[in-house]
Amino acid sequence: MLKSIKCDIKAVLYRDPAARNALEVILLYSGFHALLAYRIAHFFHKHKFYFIARFISQLAKFFTGIEIHPGAKIGSGVFIDHGMGVVIGETAEVGDNCTIYQGVTLGVTGKDTGKRHPTIGNNVLIGAGAKVLGPFKVGDNSKIAANAVVLNEVPPNSTCVGVPARIVKIGDRRISSARDVEKDIDLDQIHIPDPISQEFCRMQQTIAELKEEIEKLKASR
Repeated sequence: MLKSIKCDIKAVLYRDPAARNALEVILLYSGFHALLAYRIAHFFHKHKFYFIARFISQLAKFFTGIEIHPGAKIGSGVFIDHGMGVVIGETAEVGDNCTIYQGVTLGVTGKDTGKRHPTIGNNVLIGAGAKVLGPFKVGDNSKIAANAVVLNEVPPNSTCVGVPARIVKIGDRRISSARDVEKDIDLDQIHIPDPISQEFCRMQQTIAELKEEIEKLKASR
């Protein structure tokens, strides 16, 4: 547990430019407080002290606005930035060195039993307001855009955007439509493609091509 806590502190210092020192992280970062409470609650949950575990997690929720079920499995070096409104369900799993922004839900669809929540791989970034729902895996080194709703498995090294989320990039390879109108992006929480505007672009290109075909037919008469 102590090793994971040390890694959590280092993760904040490494990934948040506003963090000045370890003492500041320990005293002032609600994301760290929530993870600290979770790790204590998870210890009690593993030893079947379920009431104490839930009491600790609910107390942490009251003070931080972050709800992590003590039954969840969370790796080391996880950074919950800001954190308000983050919900991590009972059977969720989060790998090492992940970054989770505010408003993220690792939840359920309501259709599954047993393993109901997602498994997040290592080094995954999940943007603000994103929802990952269901018992599937998000592969290592993937990025989920802000406000995306992920309902299906995500391969490693992928970038997902939209509602419902779709993969726009795997590694350095774009996943483009037949019209190849999607931009080559590296998700930075700002330059995120808008699926609606992209669909309009596809429609406009199709209309332009149809007009060109009509003009050719007219000219051939």
